[in-house]
Amino acid sequence: MNMPGSDARHADEMNSECGFTLVEMMIVVAIIGILAAIAYPSYTQYVQRANRADARAALLENAQFLERSYTMANRYDEAGALPHIQSPSDGDAKYDIEVEAAAQTFTLSATPTGTMAGDVCGALTLTNTGVRGADGDLAQCWSR
Repeated sequence: MNMPGSDARHADEMNSECGFTLVEMMIVVAIIGILAAIAYPSYTQYVQRANRADARAALLENAQFLERSYTMANRYDEAGALPHIQSPSDGDAKYDIEVEAAAQTFTLSATPTGTMAGDVCGALTLTNTGVRGADGDLAQCWSR
């Protein structure tokens, strides 16, 4: 048997238990902000390492192309157009890849541009003798 007013009291109790308070929402927003502030620098470092890996791969591919050309013509400067000389075509160039070729030597360089312009490694280089170079820490820039 229901007493008068008990349904109203029960409805009030249900309403007070539903939803979130403003304080609870602000705590959640603050926690998300802290997590984002910690995660964003790690994410940008990961993206820079991935872009650097793409540039290294392009340098190595172009070096292989030049070596194949050298075996046929006995000269690096007659290689013609390099097939992978352009930066990856995802719409935003990350590196400009250039070649300086003479008859018996070449130097490939990948200069950061666009979003990679402030990269700590700077320009990456590769010569015909396999010597790798970087404006930054060589071990860090070529190992990852």
